[in-house]
Amino acid sequence: QVQLVESGGRLVQAGGSLRLSCAASGRTFDTAAMGWFRQAPGKEREFVARILWIVGNTGYTDSVKGRFTISRDNAKNTMYLQMNSLKPEDTAVYYCAAQQAGSGNYEYWGQGTQVTVSS
Repeated sequence: QVQLVESGGRLVQAGGSLRLSCAASGRTFDTAAMGWFRQAPGKEREFVARILWIVGNTGYTDSVKGRFTISRDNAKNTMYLQMNSLKPEDTAVYYCAAQQAGSGNYEYWGQGTQVTVSS
């Protein structure tokens, strides 16, 4: 089992920045990748970014490319999402998720952290 706890979400003005954190504990040695997802009111949850845990390769959805940066600190078992130039449409609950080695799915999810961007 892997436990994930997000933090860092809050109210911010458009154009501002936030850094989200996701602390992982438990069976973290098997982690192959971690990702950030978000769900806005009335919408389905969507992929935001992901990082391969060992090699650090990253991927982003088009709407956040150039504005968001995903990173991780393997020693701290913590993943980050630096969000710059925030827009009102970035408002959502942000979730982190973990994918174990050999699995094609994100099996573990955090409880989410609210990001609200005011115009």
